[in-house]
Amino acid sequence: MRPTLVRIRVVSADYTGGREVKVQEVGSGAIITKDGYIITNHHVAGHGKRLFCTLWNREEIEADLIGTDPLTDISVIKLRNEDGREFEAAVFGDSSKLRVGEHVLAMGSPMALSQSVTLGIVSNTEMVMPRFMGSAAQLRLDGENVGALVRWIAHDAAIYGGNSGGPLVNLRGEIVGINEISFGLGGAIPGNLARSVAEELMREGRVRRSWLGIDVQPLFKHSRADRGILISGVLPDSPASRAGLRDGDVLLSLNGVATNVKFDEQMPEFMRLSTSLPIGKEVPMTVLRDGKEIRTTILPVERGEIYPRQQEIKEWGLTARNISQLAAREMKRDSQDGVLVTTVRPGGPAGEAKPAIAPRDVIVEVNGTPVRNIEELIELTRKLTEGKEERVPVVAAFERKTERFLAVVNIGTQELRDPGLEVTKAWLPVETQVISREIARQIGKPDLRGFYITRVYPNTTAERAGLKAGDFLVAFDGEKLTASGPEHQDELSTLVRQYDIGKTVEVVVLRDQQELRIPVELARSPRLQREMRKYRNEDFEFTARDVSFFDAAQEQWDLDRSGALVEEVRSGGWAELGTLRAGDLILEVDGVTIDNVDTLRRQMEEIARSRKSVVIMKVLRGIHTLYLELEPNWQT
Repeated sequence: MRPTLVRIRVVSADYTGGREVKVQEVGSGAIITKDGYIITNHHVAGHGKRLFCTLWNREEIEADLIGTDPLTDISVIKLRNEDGREFEAAVFGDSSKLRVGEHVLAMGSPMALSQSVTLGIVSNTEMVMPRFMGSAAQLRLDGENVGALVRWIAHDAAIYGGNSGGPLVNLRGEIVGINEISFGLGGAIPGNLARSVAEELMREGRVRRSWLGIDVQPLFKHSRADRGILISGVLPDSPASRAGLRDGDVLLSLNGVATNVKFDEQMPEFMRLSTSLPIGKEVPMTVLRDGKEIRTTILPVERGEIYPRQQEIKEWGLTARNISQLAAREMKRDSQDGVLVTTVRPGGPAGEAKPAIAPRDVIVEVNGTPVRNIEELIELTRKLTEGKEERVPVVAAFERKTERFLAVVNIGTQELRDPGLEVTKAWLPVETQVISREIARQIGKPDLRGFYITRVYPNTTAERAGLKAGDFLVAFDGEKLTASGPEHQDELSTLVRQYDIGKTVEVVVLRDQQELRIPVELARSPRLQREMRKYRNEDFEFTARDVSFFDAAQEQWDLDRSGALVEEVRSGGWAELGTLRAGDLILEVDGVTIDNVDTLRRQMEEIARSRKSVVIMKVLRGIHTLYLELEPNWQT
């Protein structure tokens, strides 16, 4: 069994604050075919942007998401296998033959550590979440209640974070479950169910399920009926309503199978029956109404997913998804047309509109053009903003429950502008602090006024003139300095700015109880950090700028130090996942030397054009040089 275990490192997408945020997590899985298909949990890999599998021999192979099913929390991924090699594959056992008290092994990679195995016994073969605990006890993934179809195998083999997706194995080495939850007891998805879902995902890429449009619950404790399941609700314009079903009917059989549900533990069995009916083909059923049995037929339709995948639309500053058939019903909408907003970026175009677009709003029109889905919104946005440097105002129509609003939204992304140069002035290349009254008294010179030199910038006119850190600067060009408190901090710089660049002035300093008169040439003031050119990369989500004189001096670099200094790394972006940090100096990108933000921009634009799956950055971090491996996913 050990050669079939894999540790799965997943870069998945979360959507919050109007952004797609990348998150790195770890789970487990098992190889189930010789060509490299792997079974794991949906909550491990279902939102994966990139997947990396570590095999038993520590070899890492990238994998692709083949299909995922949130309703049973099962995903299938496949190792990239260009050379057609064969892998060791695990074997499924029959989970229906498990008995309480039987020994089982939980396998996986807990806490992202190496492979592990723990021993326990089966304590329950049909564990469900009690109904009286309410919705808070339900395990919901992408809007789906996993407990609707799954009765967990409860066991006491220790499992921890990272075990999710790993196999539960009997003592014959066969998979009998896929570990998923831990509430003191561990809970595994039964192997028979997991295998059937995995086989359909491998075959079709998704799981198709039937839908009848009924809400059901177990029979009342004191019901007169001794068999069947209670139909508590019938949705309008559904197969059930067209078949004439009513609230309060008792469904006795469906497609020739008796439907006896008196207890919560029996509900998943019925749900598996009702969701596995042939789609588009009438099936027989029998209902009990007012003491009479009625035989009729019903035409199941395809159920579909509740929550289609989200996407970030940067130009609008929001994330959104299409509206599924089930979601449209829940929202009481007549159609699935429109784009459902899920999150909005504060201060972004949608958030700044009047009225602001908010989560749960549905965008239905832009500049008079109907928008039926997110693909149409993205394409329309591209046409409106292509080649534009400024944001483009558009009129968006959006619906909020039963109201329809209009708002002007300034869509688009803006390049960082060159901040421009401040007026160049004369500069004395030192840093100082005011000699406060308290300092003057403590050093025995209560009448001392002026500035204490804290730093002399290297390779400047001040250093060549002989000024030193620790000097007391008391006069400037024959004028005594009067600074004696923090409020006088600007006295020296104000004096200096009155002179021409290149002018030589005499300063008076006290050093080792001696008064020295030192001529010093005033230099040209260097560009401030806020004046340096910036570059923001939206693909990897970081901002960098040119290196300033003050950066080089602070870090003790050569004054002609080249590179691009990282100013901001947004959380949840590819740069953060690659461990790029604010303060890093980018020296190279994929072997190309980075002189400044212009060369950085050109190289990153080339990388975006070629859509490279791995980008290597060489950075200087403090005194250490590092190579960072950034692994983006360019799929939208």
